[in-house]
Amino acid sequence: MVIPRVVVAGTSSGAGKTTVACGLIGALRARGLRVQGFKVGPDYIDPTYHSLASGRPGRNLDAFLSGPELIAPLVRHGGAGADIAVVEGVMGLFDGASGRGELASTAHVAKLLCAPVLLVVDSAAMARSAAAIVHGYRTFDPEVEVAGVVFNRVGSDDHERLLREAVEPLGVPVVGALRRDDRVTAPERHLGLVPAQEREARTRAALDAVAAAVERHVDLDGVLGLARAVAPVPGAAWSPAPAAEPEAPARIAVARGPAFNFHYPENLELLAAAGAELLAFDPLRDESLPAGAGALVFAGGFPEVFAEALSANERLRTEVAAHARAGRPVLAECGGLLYLCEELDGHPMCGVLGARARMTDRLTLGYREATVVAATPWLRAGDRVRGHEFHYSRVDPIDGGERAAWTVASRGAERLEGFVAGAVQATYLHVHWAAYRHIPIGLTDAVRTRQPALA
Repeated sequence: MVIPRVVVAGTSSGAGKTTVACGLIGALRARGLRVQGFKVGPDYIDPTYHSLASGRPGRNLDAFLSGPELIAPLVRHGGAGADIAVVEGVMGLFDGASGRGELASTAHVAKLLCAPVLLVVDSAAMARSAAAIVHGYRTFDPEVEVAGVVFNRVGSDDHERLLREAVEPLGVPVVGALRRDDRVTAPERHLGLVPAQEREARTRAALDAVAAAVERHVDLDGVLGLARAVAPVPGAAWSPAPAAEPEAPARIAVARGPAFNFHYPENLELLAAAGAELLAFDPLRDESLPAGAGALVFAGGFPEVFAEALSANERLRTEVAAHARAGRPVLAECGGLLYLCEELDGHPMCGVLGARARMTDRLTLGYREATVVAATPWLRAGDRVRGHEFHYSRVDPIDGGERAAWTVASRGAERLEGFVAGAVQATYLHVHWAAYRHIPIGLTDAVRTRQPALA
């Protein structure tokens, strides 16, 4: 891999990684460079900001979901045609999959990519103490190259001078010092930032402001120098192309819009490569499913925020239920699961599943290892996948005759999760299909053959 690259890491969540990463993407793009943004971890929302800033699809790098061996190949694939990759980290630099050491941490990904790290330090309430923080992060793992520091939320010129003087003896260059600026904040929701497409005009204005701030207060030439000095990582690019050409096209309708926007680009690319004709529809606006759709895909998102409007679209809900009753495939993740229930917070939904969904104040979060219990046309009983849960909702079954989708292992315990009913699979688990290409191939094959659910 020869694409120049740099990792933007934080000392913790909230340090300003997204601000710095988006600012770098925007400022470098303003210089005429083609910039590809990546996000470490399973987060769907930050990549929407990368996408607006770069004009290219934001992508994820998760060493738990895809396996460490796919990290560099996915960068080669996603970064094709780009001049530089900006990789935004997750949480603090060394925080990864709970109980699994460095796995899936920003540090782990940086090492897999042989990439220099820019450490973002929230300096709002400190001066000389910043040197202790930088020293600790630089020396904790000698294999991680903390090559530069960006101070965020700097109060004044004098504050910046104190910070620079404190860090100077460490020999780590300070490549930037961003001032406090209320114009570059983004609104938050219970799962993190509000997706960029929900407030695109205001988001673009904020991204322009942070790109201008990075242009003024960050040494872009220094960052480019670090990114271009990386060591090569040999190997081929990941490709969504299957081993054999698809026999015939398969029309698959994919729910999009504000309520269902949690899509990994590779998942959609794999469907297309398997011969799927992807038909987008918005359950908030479209009253009918796309003509000829042989399968439906409902990704995660925020159906709870739009529950009233989703419920009001009764005609589409009826069509979704009829599609499922006809034995045609439906694959739903998290938000899609809620939409297929009888109701969500008292609002009628599609009624495909005998279950009621409601929002709670309890967060369910973490990586999961799942084993398939009930087979579908795209997964066999006993198959194992890795996924991620992140939700505040709860689904209560009403004895609708569905089977559990799989057993999920978390922190040494196992539980049944999700639903399989006919050719419908609906679960809380988000799965990155880059390591499980048999899922999109099986789904498209099921459309071609009208294969019923397996026993």
